[in-house]
Amino acid sequence: MAATNKKYSKPVYLVDGNRTPFLKARGRPGPFKHTDLGIYAARSLLLRMPFAATEFDEVIFGSTMPGPDEANIARIVALRLGCGDQVPAYTVHRNCASGMQALDNAAMSIASGRSDLVLAGGIEAMSQAPLLFHPKMVNWLADWWGAKSIGQKFKVLGRFSPRLLAPVIALLKGLTDPVVGLNMGQTAEQIAYRFGITRAQMDQFALESHLKLHQAQQDNELSEVVPIFDSRGKVYDLDDGVRPDSTLEKLGRLRPAFDKPYGLVTPGNSAQITDGAAALVLASEAAVKKYDLPILARLVSTEWAALSPAEMGLGPAHAIAPLLKSQRLKVGDIDYWEINEAFAAQVLAVLAALNDKDYCKQQLGLRSAVGEIPPERLNIHGGGVSLGHPVGASGARIVLHLAKVLEQKNASTGVASLCIGGGQGGAMLIERSAS
Repeated sequence: MAATNKKYSKPVYLVDGNRTPFLKARGRPGPFKHTDLGIYAARSLLLRMPFAATEFDEVIFGSTMPGPDEANIARIVALRLGCGDQVPAYTVHRNCASGMQALDNAAMSIASGRSDLVLAGGIEAMSQAPLLFHPKMVNWLADWWGAKSIGQKFKVLGRFSPRLLAPVIALLKGLTDPVVGLNMGQTAEQIAYRFGITRAQMDQFALESHLKLHQAQQDNELSEVVPIFDSRGKVYDLDDGVRPDSTLEKLGRLRPAFDKPYGLVTPGNSAQITDGAAALVLASEAAVKKYDLPILARLVSTEWAALSPAEMGLGPAHAIAPLLKSQRLKVGDIDYWEINEAFAAQVLAVLAALNDKDYCKQQLGLRSAVGEIPPERLNIHGGGVSLGHPVGASGARIVLHLAKVLEQKNASTGVASLCIGGGQGGAMLIERSAS
């Protein structure tokens, strides 16, 4: 593993950002489509900027499953925000890290000198994921539409069976790896077994996530969250999946969700299916000077890594290790961490892997363990288990919130990281000048 410095070649600044509340999916399509969420996340942000929306050089959003009428969702959002016909926009897709990929693309564009101002982030309305026809039903419909005579139609009709109408749930398909045939929960079970993570540890982690998020809401420490309104005027101003009344006893009663009946991963210690969006303004040094922009943080470097899809949850360990090495940093040099909580088991396994000498030597090519991340420095306001994981948005959310935490704590250095379906990991280093 080479220790080459991978910093962005020119300064890339995070000026400001917003996100919507993350709204738990409740068995039916939620009140907001992808476009709605993207606009809500960005609109009040742009109103705070001293420049017009038409001054952006690019708009980049991450998303994994926008609706059929929302192709290239970034362009739709850009046009509806008033960025104008002349501002190009595109959408990126790297599964759970799509939002972080959008930020990385924006940062590389700024560092290369191609752009000075970029609106970037992530959007996902998971509750809006479509129900699909089975391929057999699609073929039957093709034959029906192709039948020309009454006789041909009766012949096709004779092959119809109600079983053909059984829907294919696109969301479940999307959360299953087609190469190894495991859904994301099953991969969490595998790495929990590998590192001996117990059900009690998972439930304790989940409980703490909910309690931390609830306390953060009570203390108004989520300043990046902006209220949104549905078509009936109902306001949503908080992440609504939080369970402040959660207890270990209640969590312990939940049954395994992915490896029945003996598994350890349950709905209570897994990230929630959620709708949400995050939008950030990134700027070059020249743009900061031209518009006298505030600086929330600087994006320093991003690392991408890959591993077996069967153990995709360990992706953060594989990205964090080379990121720290390339920047000649140790765990103790990082003030705060955001590791996306896809599953409690997954975060706990990442922490175990980074502190396991044998794993770091054999899998990460290091001479020693990366080290132990202090729990009081990790996800201090909760994470995906309590507030949800809208897959296209989470990568942008954790970077934005990490920057806000550094500001609140007058700290200087942070790392945001995610596991990625398909067997990858991403990690981003950010800095700010502590006063």
